[in-house]
Amino acid sequence: MRFSPLSALLSLDRTGKLAAVSLLTSLISGCSQMPEKNSSLTHDSFSETQRRVVDFQEVSCGQVWTFNSVSVVNNPLYWLRTMDCAERLTPAEARAEARRWPADNWQSRFKQAVLLSNGNITPVERRQYLQRLDDYSYDYPTAVRPLLTLWREGQGSLLQLSAERTRYATLQQTSDAQLDALRQQDIALNQELAVTRRKLDSLTDIERQLSSRRSPDAADSSHAADKSAPDDATSSGNKSEDDATP
Repeated sequence: MRFSPLSALLSLDRTGKLAAVSLLTSLISGCSQMPEKNSSLTHDSFSETQRRVVDFQEVSCGQVWTFNSVSVVNNPLYWLRTMDCAERLTPAEARAEARRWPADNWQSRFKQAVLLSNGNITPVERRQYLQRLDDYSYDYPTAVRPLLTLWREGQGSLLQLSAERTRYATLQQTSDAQLDALRQQDIALNQELAVTRRKLDSLTDIERQLSSRRSPDAADSSHAADKSAPDDATSSGNKSEDDATP
C-alpha cells in the first residue's frame, strides 16, 4: 500500500509536523531569493550600458571617425557621438573629413552624410548624399535603423525648409518687381498730369489774352453805333419836311 506525501505528513506526530513545516518554509524562502539574483544581473547589465555610454562620450572627436569595427558601427551610441563631433567642426573641416572616407558601404556613407550635413552645403548637395545613403538602406543594422531613420527625417525637413525659403524669396522678388513697376507707372502718370496741367494753364492764359483784346473792339463798336443814331434821326426829319412841302 502506497502513501502520498500528504498522508505521510498527517501521520507524523506534533514534533514531526513542526519539522516538516520548517523544512517547507526554508524551501519557500530559498525560492523567494531567486529574483534578487536576477535583479543583480539586471543591475550589472545597466551598469555595463552606462559604462559604454561614458566610453563613447570620452572618445575625442579627432579619433571618433577612425572607428570602423562592426561592434562599434552597429552601436547607435557611437553615431550619436559622431553627430556631436560633426557639429563642432567648421564647414571646411567637415568637408575635408568627409572626403577621406570612400563611399563603399553604409557606414562610410553615413559618416560622409553626418559630416556634410554640417559643411554649409546647398540643397542639391544635401539631396545627393541622402540619395547615396538610401542606396544602402537594406544594409542598415537593426540597432542603428531607428536612429538613422530619425536623422534622415531631420535632413528631409531641412530640405523642405530650404524649398520654402526659396519659394518665399521668389515671391518676394516678384512682389518687389510688381511694386517697382507700380512706382514707375505712378511716376509716369504724375509726369503726364504735370504736362496736362501746364497745357491747361497755357490755354487759360491764351483765352485770357484773347478776352482782353476783344474788349476794346467791342467798346469802339458801341460808340460808333451811338454816334450814327442821331445822324439817322436828323436825315429822317429832313426827309419828312421835304415830303410835307407842296
